[in-house]
Amino acid sequence: MKYYFFLLFILFSVFGFSQKSRIDLKAIEKSLKSSDSPYNYEKLIFKYKGVPRSLDSIESQYLYYGRNFRNDRVYTSDDSFKDLAEAFKENKFEECIRQGKAMYDKDPTNLDILLILLRSYDSLKDGNNFMHHLSQFRSLTDGIKSSGDGKTEKTAYLVNSVGDEYILLNILNIGQDYTRGSKPSKDGMFDIWDKDGVKTYIKVLYLDL
Repeated sequence: MKYYFFLLFILFSVFGFSQKSRIDLKAIEKSLKSSDSPYNYEKLIFKYKGVPRSLDSIESQYLYYGRNFRNDRVYTSDDSFKDLAEAFKENKFEECIRQGKAMYDKDPTNLDILLILLRSYDSLKDGNNFMHHLSQFRSLTDGIKSSGDGKTEKTAYLVNSVGDEYILLNILNIGQDYTRGSKPSKDGMFDIWDKDGVKTYIKVLYLDL
């Protein structure tokens, strides 16, 4: 499977119609930790790992934004991720899968890890694993897309990190012909991407601060 087919799969997945919803981070944190909640983390992650296509948009949002309240996250600044990125840069795809699977087991909703696994499985023509992780990637990015419409600060798309913002920008086809402005908020930073007076608002969450 060629890389451009991989990109098309992603683009088709995120341009579907979905209901926009306000994200209540406190409710997400509470529900994920409650064993009685239908959005309990262990319940959702079991479904995500087993049959990711069965997740609805709310479940996807709880998994994606709930990552902020996990203590086992992998950061791009971690030495382990730097090693993974270096292996990817050198096209050592079997090594990427070995390292990436270990990080995925620790932090399964990490979009950076999922993308490297996807590209590696694509390069090695492993269609089954490629499609499984693609379904997971679609679920998470659909959760981001349904967090808002990006037209105002109040309805901005919400992302967990700058890296996730750039994944969303690629999906939205926002690139070099846009100008970027930024505005701080209490729990994050608004980035305003402007082209010919049409603005797209993306809020990067900084909940650790």
